[in-house]
Amino acid sequence: MSCLRSPVAAGWPVDPNWGHGRVAYPGRVAHLLGAEALHLEFPTRVVFEGVTLGIDEGSRIGVVGRNGDGKSTLMSLLAGRLEPDSGRVTVRRGTTMGVLDQRDILPLDLIVSDAIVGGRDEHEWAGDPKIRDVISGLVSDIPWAAAIGDLSGGQRRRVALAKLLVGDWDVLFLDEPTNHLDVEGVAWLAAHLKTRWSANQGALVVVTHDRWFLDEVSTDTWEVHDGIVEPFEGGYAAYVLQRVERDRAAAVTEAKRQNLMKKELAWLRRGAPARTAKPKFRIEAANALIADEPPVRNQVELSQMATSRLGKDVVDVIDAGVSYGDREVLRDIEWRIAPGERTGVLGVNGAGKSTLLKLVTGDVLPTTGRVKRGKTVKFAVLDQQLADLHEFADDRVSTVVGRFRTSYVAGGKEMTPGQLLERLGFTTPQLQTAVRDLSGGQKRRLQLLLILLDEPNVLILDEPTNDLDTDMLAAMEDLLDSWPGTLLVVSHDRYLLERVTDQQYAVLDGRLRHLPGGVDQYLALRREGAGSGEARTDRPTSAGYVAPPTAPALSGAEKRNAEKEVASLDRRLAKNGADRRALLDSFADHDQNDYEGLAALQQQVAALETTIEELEARWLELSELLEQ
Repeated sequence: MSCLRSPVAAGWPVDPNWGHGRVAYPGRVAHLLGAEALHLEFPTRVVFEGVTLGIDEGSRIGVVGRNGDGKSTLMSLLAGRLEPDSGRVTVRRGTTMGVLDQRDILPLDLIVSDAIVGGRDEHEWAGDPKIRDVISGLVSDIPWAAAIGDLSGGQRRRVALAKLLVGDWDVLFLDEPTNHLDVEGVAWLAAHLKTRWSANQGALVVVTHDRWFLDEVSTDTWEVHDGIVEPFEGGYAAYVLQRVERDRAAAVTEAKRQNLMKKELAWLRRGAPARTAKPKFRIEAANALIADEPPVRNQVELSQMATSRLGKDVVDVIDAGVSYGDREVLRDIEWRIAPGERTGVLGVNGAGKSTLLKLVTGDVLPTTGRVKRGKTVKFAVLDQQLADLHEFADDRVSTVVGRFRTSYVAGGKEMTPGQLLERLGFTTPQLQTAVRDLSGGQKRRLQLLLILLDEPNVLILDEPTNDLDTDMLAAMEDLLDSWPGTLLVVSHDRYLLERVTDQQYAVLDGRLRHLPGGVDQYLALRREGAGSGEARTDRPTSAGYVAPPTAPALSGAEKRNAEKEVASLDRRLAKNGADRRALLDSFADHDQNDYEGLAALQQQVAALETTIEELEARWLELSELLEQ
């Protein structure tokens, strides 16, 4: 089955300048690349069945889907690195394509400078602002004369990305480009890609699990699933809305997945208004879908439950510092962690984030100051190593889970471990799989489940998004929403930080700083050189990324009044939306020969739409103030 209509089948004329027959789209920008009736099979399954799609000048496409469904394979087919079993990919003559895959194969004896600028003299490449921007944005901390073999995996990845971006390409294919980039690096890459071409030039196809990045750079989304590629307008936020609408319209039986995406939409709509203000994201439709959807977390209830489990004291870090010999990593740290607190920790690599968390857990002792922990505190850490699964490598998943508790309460409902595994994306056959045979994402999910079954009351997540696709990230976030404990998260995944935490701190120049303005404030501080001992003062500002102006913080009374007005606006928007839908429905029942009556109905609809637009504008204005 074809997801997108074939241009040739549509009867559009063929341009002789096209390499294998160029399609001249009426009224559209130039076509760069097309795929027609792609079919691909692996020994165990059909990967794609009759996929037809195209990439035009100006396309900015994000590719999402479950791990293993074929996202990277699709990119390889389009880039000409993999041949389909049938069907064909046609490329306009003269079109250049650059590809970043996940293998990052660079000769180990190659020098960084040669890898990026190809051995050209400095006076040749230094005059190119694009090359200077890429070097400053991605590899300013990597020795220019170092050999590739002497670099870490993350540094090699950044060199490979820089090598690609200094070139001139008509189409860029990027497979997980944000891997090994910190929050600043991701923001820089998004700004670079948004300004790399003019609006109707070049094309970008990106596979990534970073949902904030998807929203920033994509104007269209392709979902790869069940052997097809399904197109959606807009970035990740708009994709979530349309997927909820699609599931509802089709009366999909997988109610659990539908409800999960509605919850995701509720957060996108209420918690991040800047995303949903984009023209392609239909705010009215979103309001209708989430009118009865509660907030993603009941913070009062969770705080009460956490207090009952933890008591009033969790961890107090008082005037603490950590030094290794002459090197001072942390200093003057004052951090009082409360029951039920959900905190994200930001900082560049090497800033001291891991040391800070180990200071909290007791794995690192303070050189100065002290750390006081509550008597009932029970820590658990979801780290990047998966070390706690090694002892279960030869056991089946069901056996491992059965050694823990027989039930677990999530969202007020008692669930068996099997139901929790299903909620985290495990199928029945996978329960009989040995742990060693699980994929990286499956091991990550199993690790989280085992930690939750052990009932810690302070959970630390250290880069927990590795190996997880967007659906599984949403499932993990949904599970954490009902977890009644203190949550500390270190991650370069901006979307995750904003989704599961309620406040953010940054480690800057060895000190801990609260960020009332969240990630945007952190990025602004880094650009301004806050924490001069580590700030990237050479981070370019010409790439197009400009932080939004920061409004004065609201006082306590002003904040309460604003929150009340937002709640009132929510109710009025829901009522006006319902009234508008009722009026539109009445058009069908009205006498179509009663022109005056129809005109009156139209005037009522127009008046309601004007009111809704005004209410939405005020809602967005207040929401932005509350986010400061």
